[in-house]
Amino acid sequence: MNKWKEPHLSLYKLLGFYPHNIALYEQAFLHKSSSVESNNGKWLNNERLEFLGDAVLDAIVADILYKYFPNRREGYLTNTRSKIVQRENLNRIAVKLGLHKMVIYSTRLSSHNNHLYGNALEALVGAIYLDRGYRKCYHFVDTMIIKEFINLDNIARKEVNFKSALIEWSQKNKLDIVFDLIESFMDNDGNPVFQTEITLLNRRLGVGIGYSKKESHQNAAKMAIKKLRTDKEIQQYISDLKKKHNGTEDSKFEELPDETIPRMGCREETHKT
Repeated sequence: MNKWKEPHLSLYKLLGFYPHNIALYEQAFLHKSSSVESNNGKWLNNERLEFLGDAVLDAIVADILYKYFPNRREGYLTNTRSKIVQRENLNRIAVKLGLHKMVIYSTRLSSHNNHLYGNALEALVGAIYLDRGYRKCYHFVDTMIIKEFINLDNIARKEVNFKSALIEWSQKNKLDIVFDLIESFMDNDGNPVFQTEITLLNRRLGVGIGYSKKESHQNAAKMAIKKLRTDKEIQQYISDLKKKHNGTEDSKFEELPDETIPRMGCREETHKT
């Protein structure tokens, strides 16, 4: 089989159509750790295509949800879209599509505990958009991703349990985190409000309020997870702590869920303590 025909056939099996510009798809699977220099001296990888694909995927998923849930409000649609395009979900779908066999990355880079396959899926969407346009891109997302791997009714009802994820992460890393109810009061309508603080060795990781203790725990855990994933000072503090007590440094912050998933309003929770 000639070397030009083979990649077209591989992509046809993945996409359901033949690509016009195969170089775009090759770039979509090229992680920055394995960047290559082009003829004009620029270094090529999939980061720009990932940026484009992220935006196109958001638009297509929004389009699909708008039509699928004709009577739902904006907050419900936004919440559902965020669950579909979150990092962990895209990474799982990318593996199911077989992208883990196609992405090129440095052998020094571990493919575990990161989202390089999900990022490659976004880059692939960007490549399809540039190569064949929005309609073909929409068809790929709708047919090969949504209808194949996602039950829209189920994922719309799914609630991310930030507290459980945080506790599981702390246990894996042998770190003791504490949930403390630091305040409770009544709002202007006479409803009880609770405020919870999460600490690690007396260092505050997050604070959350809610109309139930459970909700305040969830919101505090969500803030703590965001801090753990983005705050370099906290990450270094925990790495030093683990090295001192356990002889290890890797705290696997990427195992934590995507904290950008919006939650529904407080008053939609059951008012139980």
